[in-house]
Amino acid sequence: MQTLSSLPSLRVRVAVRASWDTQPRLTYNPNAPRKPPKNPNTTLKAKTPQPQTPPTVTLTVPTADLLKRSTGEEKVEPDEFYLGYERWLPSPPKVQKPRSVFNAASLAYIGDCIYELYARRHFLFPPLNIEEFNDRVTAVVRCEAQDALLQKLLNDNYLSEEERNVLRWGKNIGSAKTRTKKRAGAAVYNRASSLETLVGYLYLTNVKRLEEIMLKLGFSIDSSMQLVLEEAKSK
Repeated sequence: MQTLSSLPSLRVRVAVRASWDTQPRLTYNPNAPRKPPKNPNTTLKAKTPQPQTPPTVTLTVPTADLLKRSTGEEKVEPDEFYLGYERWLPSPPKVQKPRSVFNAASLAYIGDCIYELYARRHFLFPPLNIEEFNDRVTAVVRCEAQDALLQKLLNDNYLSEEERNVLRWGKNIGSAKTRTKKRAGAAVYNRASSLETLVGYLYLTNVKRLEEIMLKLGFSIDSSMQLVLEEAKSK
């Protein structure tokens, strides 16, 4: 019996093969997606938004009922003073040519505020709870209502040529897509913006003419005198 010590020495040869990666490694990109596409030759294609037809919005309330409210017991004649002051609106800045200083979007921005101020003042009397007050004002300042009131001015041929030019100027205001524009459609939204531009323009140039137009639309410009008379009677 042979033991391991009696066996001849054995030599074991081990072959080691090494390989080198000759392909250059890409630089680290922290913004690269963690899971790249399986086919590197394909590129991600952005989804093109499908054109959507704006919904057709119709005004369910007649324009004559937009500014309707319950009348007080005593009818008050228009007065050129409000609480002892000649004007109730804040004094506008003195601008000789607003169209050369401001763009249409700026005039529509201030016109939107003045228009809503007329609406809030209109429904101030008789007193309402805050929910009903807000609902009535919101219904009047919506672009659908502004568009309907503007059509009333145009159908009655009440605007001058200069005022019509301001409307055309304000109609071309470029604005981003908003929920209001998506709801009412671009045409209604642009016409409402043109009315706000006209209000802002007249606020800077001719407040008296602005009062005439707002009165033509149905806004009350003498409702505040009811409060003056009630306070005078209580004293």
